[in-house]
Amino acid sequence: MHDQPLAYFITFTVYGTFLQGDWRLWRSRGKGSQPAQPPLEQWHRDRLKHDIILLGKQQRSAVENETARLCHFREWKLWTANARSNHVHVVVSVSAQAGDKVRDQIKANCTRVLRQDWPVFIDRPVWTVGGDWQCINSENELEQAVIYAGEVQDRKDRDHQ
Repeated sequence: MHDQPLAYFITFTVYGTFLQGDWRLWRSRGKGSQPAQPPLEQWHRDRLKHDIILLGKQQRSAVENETARLCHFREWKLWTANARSNHVHVVVSVSAQAGDKVRDQIKANCTRVLRQDWPVFIDRPVWTVGGDWQCINSENELEQAVIYAGEVQDRKDRDHQ
């Protein structure tokens, strides 16, 4: 039996923005990070059933606020939530729950809020299926994840405003 991690580093992406084969690297289940494969990325892009809708400033704020509200309600310790135009990072400490369940609860609640306030998200996916979550097992890893999810993402300034 494994001890509960100190926290989870959760990442999920906006529908259609990080496809398998993506040049920014992508993760394969059970195989980890994979190199760019442009033909595979194009194959997935050709099969998208909906337009890609990037999150604007108000939508990103709504995602961050809903994540904080959910964490407060569930009595989870939210270290940081950073919604970007094309993905979301969350670092959260949770008792006795698996990372995928926590990720899925955050995604579901954020989807609800986006659909309530922005009808463009109704009857279509908001997020890519699944997402990533990693166990954080030390104070140093926690500090690095919080810095990465917040400050480093802000410095990258890759978002489409």
